Amino acid sequence: MPKAIRIETAGPAENMKLVDVTLGPPGKGEAQVEHHAIGINYIDVYFRSGLYPQPMPAGVGQEGAGIVTAVGEGVTHVKPGDRVAYCGGPPGSYCTARNMPAHTLVKLPKSISFETGAAMMLKGMTVQYLLRRTYKVQRGQTILFHAAAGGVGLIAMQWAKALGVKVIGTVGSKDKAELARSFGCDHTILYREENIVERVREITKGAMVPVVYDSVGKDTFQASIDSLQPFGLMVSFGNASGPVPPLALTALKGSMYITRPSLMAHMVSRSNIEEITTDLFKMVSSGKVRIPIDQRYKLSEAVKAHNDLESRRTTGCTILLP
Repeated sequence: MPKAIRIETAGPAENMKLVDVTLGPPGKGEAQVEHHAIGINYIDVYFRSGLYPQPMPAGVGQEGAGIVTAVGEGVTHVKPGDRVAYCGGPPGSYCTARNMPAHTLVKLPKSISFETGAAMMLKGMTVQYLLRRTYKVQRGQTILFHAAAGGVGLIAMQWAKALGVKVIGTVGSKDKAELARSFGCDHTILYREENIVERVREITKGAMVPVVYDSVGKDTFQASIDSLQPFGLMVSFGNASGPVPPLALTALKGSMYITRPSLMAHMVSRSNIEEITTDLFKMVSSGKVRIPIDQRYKLSEAVKAHNDLESRRTTGCTILLP
């Protein structure tokens, strides 16, 4: 019988329970996927904790990779036996198999393993829309990217390097600084020990940066704003340290801009999904971007995985194995 992680109420990681589930045939527009690997992302914590409300009881997880075992009425772009990967759709990827909206599925190239596919979809698609859509970085620019040693960060370091962009990355320890540099980060800032704004000013010789990518939230938000050039863009795409407090528009001194982008907005259309994943698969297959899987847990160890993630004991990407 298929197994899945379920939560009855929002709250701590311990609210997640592994249970048996009944899985019927896929409905209209759905496909049934048997997972070979499942990705873990910080957005899973937001849904599990209640920061992002959802109806209860609920599943957890946004991405996975595996084999299509059945398709419902109207599904033509994938068929049983196809290797696929996905992110998005209703939470519920922490399971051995599931029925899900088929429009999110993309065929996984043979050159990319199931583990890599599961680990890279949400993070890799996020990096693609950040660097190529939200703000299209240009060769020779210097940017600031927080959490440079995280799953999204390490992919972003490599992608930016491939585009000829210099990156200032913030990290929480010397070990993470070394890791970020090994993936292409040009300058690292130990945010617990160093003043972010002063270091950015020093590195850029007072020019500051045209864009800041911030997934940390409350703890780094003001420093991000203060590190921008006039007309610079603040990209707030996460809340790892907590939600950003209410902001007065007068804080955007120097005619700055701010945006709160979402991958899900880019995934409304099938054409966007195909464009973003084609770019991602090309970068990974070429070797310009490698996907570091630093932690592997059994599906039954989802609670430990979340506790490690929230305690910032993880680096790179983390996956669950059914």
